[in-house]
Amino acid sequence: MTIQVGDTIPAGKFSVTGANGPESLSTEELFGGKKVVLFSVPGAFTPVCSARHLPGFVEHADALHDRGADTIACLAVNDVFVMSAWGKAGGVADKIVMLADGNGEYTRALGLELDASGFGMGTRGKRFSLIVDDGVVTNINVEPPGEFGVSSAETALDQLD
Repeated sequence: MTIQVGDTIPAGKFSVTGANGPESLSTEELFGGKKVVLFSVPGAFTPVCSARHLPGFVEHADALHDRGADTIACLAVNDVFVMSAWGKAGGVADKIVMLADGNGEYTRALGLELDASGFGMGTRGKRFSLIVDDGVVTNINVEPPGEFGVSSAETALDQLD
């Protein structure tokens, strides 16, 4: 079942790059007591993700924080090394937490997986964004296939209190 507004975010873990390499980050650490803007892309280094989705959040990171976001996080069904490299290439610095969901387990727990096997990409995540306040989803924006708009940084800005 797909996560809905008012639902508590499911428990899980992500891989992130720390000072000494890959580390685990729990949902409690990410979402507990914080307002988080989480956006998901079908794949790091893919055209729309690299040209529009990630850059929009990098560009608007300060404004998102000014509007109440404690953390901005990018999720993809990619490994931690790819997410780290993509973050460096995209100039995220410390503006965005790059979350690797290497096996797609968390994406499936959200009910937002995407069958991209027709493109040779296997199971990925849909393009979406969530605003999560202390572990509870307050906004969800899932893109129709092949589209980009409702999961943008600009939409998140409009939705933050």
